[in-house]
Amino acid sequence: MIEHIRISDFAIIKSTDVDFHPGLNVITGETGSGKSIIIEAMSLALGARADSSFVRRGAEKAKIQMQADLDGESCIITRELSRNGRNLCRLNGDLVSLSQIQEAAGRIADIHGQYDNQALLDPERHMELVDAFRHEDIRSRFQAFTSAYVNYKAVRGKLNKLLHDERENRRRVNLCRYELQEIDAAQLRVGEDTELNERISVLKNSEKIFQAMNMAQELLNGGEENAENMIGQAEAQISSVASFSSDLKEISGLLGGISADLQELNDRIRTVTEKTDFQPGEVDQVISRLDLIDSLKSKYGRSIEEILSYRDRIAGELELVENFEDQKAGLEKQTKAALDVLKEKTASLTEARKRSAAELEAAIERELHDLNFPYAQLQITIEKAPAITSSGGDLCEFLISTNKGEPLKSLAKTASGGEISRIMLAIKNVIGDDDQIPTMIFDEIDTGISGITASVVARKLQQIAKNHQIICITHLPQIAAAADTNYRIYKDSDDDATYSHIQLLNPEQKTAEIARLLGGDAVTDLTMKSAEQLIWAMEKHRQ
Repeated sequence: MIEHIRISDFAIIKSTDVDFHPGLNVITGETGSGKSIIIEAMSLALGARADSSFVRRGAEKAKIQMQADLDGESCIITRELSRNGRNLCRLNGDLVSLSQIQEAAGRIADIHGQYDNQALLDPERHMELVDAFRHEDIRSRFQAFTSAYVNYKAVRGKLNKLLHDERENRRRVNLCRYELQEIDAAQLRVGEDTELNERISVLKNSEKIFQAMNMAQELLNGGEENAENMIGQAEAQISSVASFSSDLKEISGLLGGISADLQELNDRIRTVTEKTDFQPGEVDQVISRLDLIDSLKSKYGRSIEEILSYRDRIAGELELVENFEDQKAGLEKQTKAALDVLKEKTASLTEARKRSAAELEAAIERELHDLNFPYAQLQITIEKAPAITSSGGDLCEFLISTNKGEPLKSLAKTASGGEISRIMLAIKNVIGDDDQIPTMIFDEIDTGISGITASVVARKLQQIAKNHQIICITHLPQIAAAADTNYRIYKDSDDDATYSHIQLLNPEQKTAEIARLLGGDAVTDLTMKSAEQLIWAMEKHRQ
């Protein structure tokens, strides 16, 4: 329920505060007084798109704050609109996105105006009304349908892609086989190119390496005064006196370690020397191998790892092509199974919609009879759509006859503006309890009606207001007389500008306002008496 709204520097409203109450809240005012501006401000608070042209002349920004009950807790929605187009949204003081405001507002109020009347003429919107009625049964079936639809589209998409790619894959198959054979024939090994480059370096400098290794061996163990013998003699000398102190023992141990290291070093030098010895033609073989690897790199990747990764990818493509028929058969089987489930869920949804449509058309027809359509007949058709879409497999349209003896025709071709307003009111009264939105805002629901019909509409609004908060802008005295709470919008001016204000009316002011609606500017004793009688009649109906 909307509890309060504060509007600042919005259009011709400088500043105004309004408390709203449970039941039927009716706003009246002279033409041009700013009634539509109130609806615009409320729409903005409830998530409508902002327009900087609404900022009052001379002000830098407009601000609308709405206090409402949201899921049992009080919340404050704030919209600020700057002249430069900047738009801020706040929920309980925290900055939020417009979509978050819209999500919260969708659980607070629903605004109905001329746009809704026009939407009612669009058959594509009729299914929404059927789905909103008995929504619990339809929602569960629609969720099951949506799951089946998404699954079918996914599986069907895979099959379509497989079929679409088949021709391209078959064109590539010979190339892939050649590339795979070329890579496999090379028998590449990760790190091989690094090893080959090192081998080339060794082979190209083999004479220098051979000389250095021989000299090192000569120094280490050539002749009687080589490093190995001298270290051994030093170790023997120290060992002979090692028992005299711990330092001598440590030195003896270190010399022993050096001797062992020299032996290992000799073995390593011998191994390297042997590797340096090569067969004629080995350099050419290594260079040829490196050229092969470089050639493969230029085609398939910058490294052996990338070449092997490419090899695995084309091997997978070949497997896909070679196993095409098996994969096609598998996906066709999955697609058929998914389509069978989708058809089942679609049929279940259609069945629920037909039940809802039958109950809805009977309920709306009763409401139309109450709204001074004594001979109205309504039929809601549910027909099979040419194809299943994300909304189901059905087409829906409302057909109506408002006069005795007339055939049923499309709503868009039959109803006048006033009739559409009443039809919409009938629908909202029927599905109001199902949509679970606590507040309904009606912007001139009374368009095109007067007299007895106006009284019928007023009583219907009273009926809806028993279970919902209604905020209604009207120019009809019958609807104003039916209100639980009345407000008047009026304008005044100073030397610089004109401003709109909204005033909560007490009982005497309510009577005077209804008298004005009955008689225009000339409020007389007669119009006052008529206003009192009208209020009395509406109060009696409420009881």
